[in-house]
Amino acid sequence: MADPVISFQDYGFQYMAQAAPTLYNIDLDIYPGEKVLIAGTSGSGKSTIGNCINGLIPFAYPGQKTGRLLVGGKEPDKSSIFELSHTVGTVLQDTDGQFIGLTVGEDIAFAPENNCVPQDEMKELVERVAKLVDIDDHLQYAPHELSGGQKQRVSLAGVMVEDVKALLFDEPLANLDPAAGRTTIELIDMIHEYTGAAIIIIEHRLEDVLWRSMDRIVLMDEGKIIADMPTSKLLAGRALLEHGIREPLYLTALRYAGVEIGEEMHPEHVDSLLLTEGQKEKVRGWYESQRSQVGRADTGEELLRVEHLDFGYTPEKRTLQDVSFTIHKGEMVSVVGRNGAGKSTLAKLICGFEHPLSGGIYMDGRDLSGDTIKERAAHIGYVMQNPNQMISKPMIWDEVEMALVQSGMPKEERRARVEETLHVCGLYPFRHWPVSALSFGQKKRVTIASILVQRPQMIILDEPTAGQDYRHYTEIMDFLKELNGQGYTILMITHDMHLMLEYTPRAIVFSEGKLLADTTAAHVLNDPELVRAANLKETSLYTLSMACGIEDPQTFTECFIGYERKEGR
Repeated sequence: MADPVISFQDYGFQYMAQAAPTLYNIDLDIYPGEKVLIAGTSGSGKSTIGNCINGLIPFAYPGQKTGRLLVGGKEPDKSSIFELSHTVGTVLQDTDGQFIGLTVGEDIAFAPENNCVPQDEMKELVERVAKLVDIDDHLQYAPHELSGGQKQRVSLAGVMVEDVKALLFDEPLANLDPAAGRTTIELIDMIHEYTGAAIIIIEHRLEDVLWRSMDRIVLMDEGKIIADMPTSKLLAGRALLEHGIREPLYLTALRYAGVEIGEEMHPEHVDSLLLTEGQKEKVRGWYESQRSQVGRADTGEELLRVEHLDFGYTPEKRTLQDVSFTIHKGEMVSVVGRNGAGKSTLAKLICGFEHPLSGGIYMDGRDLSGDTIKERAAHIGYVMQNPNQMISKPMIWDEVEMALVQSGMPKEERRARVEETLHVCGLYPFRHWPVSALSFGQKKRVTIASILVQRPQMIILDEPTAGQDYRHYTEIMDFLKELNGQGYTILMITHDMHLMLEYTPRAIVFSEGKLLADTTAAHVLNDPELVRAANLKETSLYTLSMACGIEDPQTFTECFIGYERKEGR
């Protein structure tokens, strides 16, 4: 058997600034050609594992280690980060933080250029790899001109131009729409075949990663490896749920129906799931018992009205075309669609960051066209997709408290409000930390906290749960749900179809600047034509219901959502 590419041997690590270790007694071997998923909640140590593999530990993040780690047969601290980069290629979660070149072509060529590859050979290599990931028509574009999915393709191309032994993907699906996420997993699978390298994926979106087969899943919690086993074996058990990771929806639905999950069922893919007629009958029986409880929510008074909105960043191209809809007081609504569909642009128009070419935006029946950004912010809170574009204070507490200080709120009231919000967002232990010490996902929580602390009448969140594990995702969403129950109106721009299904009865669907549908969340993912048009992905509940002979997958999905809400899950 070949030697492992990565070998942790009773390895432990403690960051210099931390009082306790982050990793304990890690024994993990990853072999050439393997595909391994590393999963775990925030703080479980999975990102630290990644930092050890690619050399950021010890070169960027010093600390104290115990045990031994070999990467390509060498100990990282006796090598260099440059030398390690020839063994391990890395695609970061925040693609914007990885770009080097002024154009896509320059960025892909960065590694071979540093390796002194002859120019003709380098140009041919860049073009070949760019074509493989379908970004060859954008080689002259600046990276900031690309959509999230296109940026991900550039990052993937950047690691394909080097002959490395292992490829590490740190949350490659963050901020991608469902179809783009599925395509990314397909591209990673293709890269695996193309390079033969070991593939290591660190990701929260378990069901999306499993669109293509993984050899095994490594589950981490509190700095330790809890499980390291084949995908089918781990999914058949309850370790994921016990350690705060959301299992695929179709497995949860089977458990609700009283079906015991076994390895022989091949639970790793909904399409390959083997169900007996008796198990299908259990699912149908559960569906019939829940169907009568599916109801429709009543709408409240009008809060926000958008009428015939048109907008374009350039005169030649309209980003939004004739968009009209109404948001009612107390609603919780998702805005979904492909990357670049105009969702974030819509939010900017509502908040006053941009001005429409035509059409109107009304709040409580009043035209907002004459309001300043500050005046709108008193009623509408906006949490942007990229946290780095929102944060202005060096310390977490100061960032969250800033708006309350400017409002003149008394000190003790400010303190209570900030503490409550930090607890809910999972940031209280870090309240005296500098923002610069946080991960991308933690920074996201800081920006959410800085808006939530103000308790605006309406909150618009652009990808509120991106980069969050299931526990923190649930904490944030439960807090938003609690606010919604108190009468706050929530509008969420999201690519997370689980979020849309579980928390928002209604969804507004965009594609190429046009409003395709304004309907129930369950209907969105059970309409194949709408799914294709909006670059979404049919929920696995749809596939399961059809496999069990249930001809109304939308109602089946609504039964699942209703059952989860009733059971408080």
